[in-house]
Amino acid sequence: MKLTFREKYSYGIGAFGKDLVYAFVATYLMMFFTDEVGISSVFVGGLFFVSRFWDAINDPIMGKIVDNTNTKWGKFRPWLLIGTLINAVVLIFLFINPAKFLSGKMVYVYCSAAYILWGMTYTIMDIPYWSMIPSFTSDSSERDKMSVIPRVFATIGGSTVNTFGLMLISFLGIGNNSIGYFRLGVGIAIIFVISTLITVFNVKERNIVENQEKITLKGVFEILFKNDQLLVIIGSVIIYQIALFLVAGFALYFFKYAIQNESLYAVFTGLSTIAQVCALMIFPKLVSKLSRKIVYILACLLPVIGFTSMLFISSLSTSSVLLCIAGVIYNLGFAFSSASTTVMLCDAVDYGEYKVGKRSESIIFSMQTFIVKFATAFSGLIVGIGLNIINYVPNTVQSAQTIIGMKVIMFVIPSLLMLACLGLYLKFYKLNGEFKDHVLNEIEKRRNNINNKTQKV
Repeated sequence: MKLTFREKYSYGIGAFGKDLVYAFVATYLMMFFTDEVGISSVFVGGLFFVSRFWDAINDPIMGKIVDNTNTKWGKFRPWLLIGTLINAVVLIFLFINPAKFLSGKMVYVYCSAAYILWGMTYTIMDIPYWSMIPSFTSDSSERDKMSVIPRVFATIGGSTVNTFGLMLISFLGIGNNSIGYFRLGVGIAIIFVISTLITVFNVKERNIVENQEKITLKGVFEILFKNDQLLVIIGSVIIYQIALFLVAGFALYFFKYAIQNESLYAVFTGLSTIAQVCALMIFPKLVSKLSRKIVYILACLLPVIGFTSMLFISSLSTSSVLLCIAGVIYNLGFAFSSASTTVMLCDAVDYGEYKVGKRSESIIFSMQTFIVKFATAFSGLIVGIGLNIINYVPNTVQSAQTIIGMKVIMFVIPSLLMLACLGLYLKFYKLNGEFKDHVLNEIEKRRNNINNKTQKV
């Protein structure tokens, strides 16, 4: 089923606001908590990591709730709207400085409660947003296109915050960064709500298959653990994301201390964003020419080429041009991976219906939400520990051993992780070619049989 231009881009706009919010929290919340509120960085890192264990329970349960929803608006859009409205409010409270009206342990309690509540409410809207893709169409080429559009908008949203965030905080705060964070949070919350409204009112759910019975908590675990292809996707994406976040976590340190050109970071980030958008735009055509499998192989190998190139370039020279070219190479792979992952999860939804007999878009896509949050927190923990291991000293010239250690964690380890991800995919992932066609044909037969029986009754 073909989707209209209005539907495709209205859906994509929702990702712009959504990733404005996520990038704002992921990039600046630790700095806000430590520099403005005055909380210990060790406590903040621990809070970010421990909260992921709650997400492991919370995210699939939210997926279950969405999959059991049945309204005249569909099962995804109501939760998308509800989650956005609540999360926008929580975002504003998250960037209120509690040290202005609380003291002692209560500041820590406020920040902990606000962050955990933010993560829970973000889940309410993020899961139904991505779960909608399989509901639009079962056509593979249309899914490829639909997976790209929101990724493009998400990339633009995230890079906008990363590129202009500090400048906007300073401008809006007029000398008071604490107020700047709050005002920027309010502005992002407003954009977030508007972008979601555009999605909700212009996009319809079509390819909806209602389960014959409600999905129970036991059924959630059955859906997750009996879907072997989903488990392969989860494993590979966790490995891939940790590798990327390790690079991202060290990037500013790398340009400041190893390259000694901190301003190059903004240029590097801008070119990386352009590379990602270009790669996402050509993804559907590339898949049609090469196949999804070949594109995913490129998604794993291009970062390895980029990482190793940056390692050797930074060891032999400090050429900004060569470093940016290497960054473009690995970001092309990252973009191919993000689009491929969304398509693979759509196929895992079909495979789950084929194997378990229950269709569960939201439970399966809840894993994407959890994986990204977990990988962010886990890699942040590794970055913190890694800086300590390599004897990093802030705001001073780093030793040669520290620079070498930084490059090993930033380039060598991620390269090995990418190769491990590729090996896992090649050995265990099978939703390609004839087998994927067989799964779709079998599902269609089952649905027709059910419809025929229903009509006879």
